[in-house]
Amino acid sequence: MATLHPFRALRPQPAQVSNVAAVPYDVLNTEEARTLADANPLSFLRISRAELELPDGTDPYSAAVYERAALNFEKLKKTALVLDDEPGVYFYRLRMGAHEQTGIAACYSIDEYDRDVIKKHERTRRDKEDDRTRHMLALGAQTGPVFLTYRAAAAVDRIAVRETAGAPLYDFTAPDQVRHTLWRVTGAPRDALVAAFAQIPVLYIADGHHRAASAARARADIRDRAVTRASLGDGADYTTFLAVAFPHDQMQVLPYNRIVRDLAGRTPDAFLAAVRERFDVAPGPASPAQRGDISMYLQGRWQTLRPRVAPDRSDPIASLDVSVLQDRLLDPVLDIKDVRTDKRIDFVGGIRGTGELEQHVNGGRAAVAFSLFPVSVAELMEVSDAGEIMPPKSTWFEPKLRDGLLIHVI
Repeated sequence: MATLHPFRALRPQPAQVSNVAAVPYDVLNTEEARTLADANPLSFLRISRAELELPDGTDPYSAAVYERAALNFEKLKKTALVLDDEPGVYFYRLRMGAHEQTGIAACYSIDEYDRDVIKKHERTRRDKEDDRTRHMLALGAQTGPVFLTYRAAAAVDRIAVRETAGAPLYDFTAPDQVRHTLWRVTGAPRDALVAAFAQIPVLYIADGHHRAASAARARADIRDRAVTRASLGDGADYTTFLAVAFPHDQMQVLPYNRIVRDLAGRTPDAFLAAVRERFDVAPGPASPAQRGDISMYLQGRWQTLRPRVAPDRSDPIASLDVSVLQDRLLDPVLDIKDVRTDKRIDFVGGIRGTGELEQHVNGGRAAVAFSLFPVSVAELMEVSDAGEIMPPKSTWFEPKLRDGLLIHVI
């Protein structure tokens, strides 16, 4: 069963919350981070992407970056952060347009992560693990939450409805128009929530595999150095990681679309002929109408692709649309073997819309674009339950959590 761990959050003063909170570190590059943090000395990007304060061309993995992050973190603690006086859990609501989802922000067990009580569906890269592990150890804190999901539980839902009826701790709308609202839960309601959550058998990582893996590595590093919990300071705990868990029936998954820079030496007509050998091709919409359809933008026209041979639905990986696209078109027709390393392919999160795919092709930056039907939460859970790994860039979760709202001291 899953365990919910209350913690003493280090968090922004209410008057400064909108200035401190920042988008996740890994959804933008250094220049974008520099632009967003410009004229805002409290932006958490100055901690999560500290290279933005260093000269152009600075290696983002250099020691100077982690040193600057730690320095900025100490400054922020003195000017804009407070430490809760007792452990609590937090309901965290995201609103984007008509969509709303409410999750539980707390700490979750690294031991349960190791035992697959908290299940994964994505491989991690060692260099990205190295980065966030060094960042956590430099700060002595986890500053960005992992995004979890679980099969909705009525007992937890009832507590959420009751506790979110009161006045929130924070309530602000970010520049991207996503509204972030948090409630702090302590005392008897906190204990009741912990007990109700203990009936949930498993959790699933939706987004943030590298953060979770890095928390496990940071724990190992602290243990290897024989650091005692008492010596770390009041409120410190290196055996858990910061996350927000949302019920599955509130999650919103968007597609992760593809653009390809060239047609592997083929003319558009020859490429289309090769595609027709594997797919039925007909005029269609920019966004697929159903699972199993793939939309392709080529020479100014959207067309719907449907595989001539239906995939085996009993195979949770091969039956994914992203797998069908890779196995039956990107690899055999465009000679893209590994989307993680091939520089000819790039990815566009579904939040950017299909118009951006058209712009890439119409502007000559890509030769063809593919729009996919979103992977469902049920498919994600099926893959994770089978102990399988999804293809890279399969899911885009929206709206995003903000970094710096709740900080876990390790």
